[in-house]
Amino acid sequence: MSYILNIETSTSVCSTALCQDGNVIFANKSTEGPSHSVLLGTFVAEALEFIKNNELKLDAVAVSSGPGSYTGLRIGVSMGKGLCFGYGIPLIAVPTLKIIASKAISLNNKANETLYCAMLDARRMEVYASIFDRELTTCRETAADIITPETYEEFLNKGPVCFFGNGAEKCKTVITHPNAMFMDQIYPLAEDMALLAEDAFTKGEFKDVAYFEPFYLKDFVATVARNKVF
Repeated sequence: MSYILNIETSTSVCSTALCQDGNVIFANKSTEGPSHSVLLGTFVAEALEFIKNNELKLDAVAVSSGPGSYTGLRIGVSMGKGLCFGYGIPLIAVPTLKIIASKAISLNNKANETLYCAMLDARRMEVYASIFDRELTTCRETAADIITPETYEEFLNKGPVCFFGNGAEKCKTVITHPNAMFMDQIYPLAEDMALLAEDAFTKGEFKDVAYFEPFYLKDFVATVARNKVF
């Protein structure tokens, strides 16, 4: 029997989920904005209190590994590493796009022949995206895509493609191919990491706690406000 604490902070949503053998037994989430530095510590403390009160043993921590918000990912991974160091337990990394893809596939009942394009917003008309089939097998690796009507034409010409994630909304007016469909309200949540993290735990797919870094896809570029006075 395994108990895994899942942490998801890749977007403006902050969430945690304590899972037993892939089943959620305690969870917290906030969709009110990027306040991870404040909320995550509270959510984790409540999960650890639940573990203590129920005399459970934490076996691993799973983190959403990106791509996504640079700051959000760093906060989540730093918290996960700290817990792993403190408890002497392994770290699991779950790709963020795979988290939302698994949710979309489940909601679409694994529709035959449909491909699933998971998208995270990357500013302007760019998204971080990856394409999966109904078995969650990667058909195209994660990349930063600039959205045009032709961006995913090679896949759309072959059959239905479902687009989802917080990067999909701005694509609706651009990707108008008859095989394109859109699924709303799909965003990364810790509770949707449960089965993916459990599978990694069973297979012993752990990360080096000391050296693991999130998958940012792009280097972080700091900007200075235009009205900044030095």
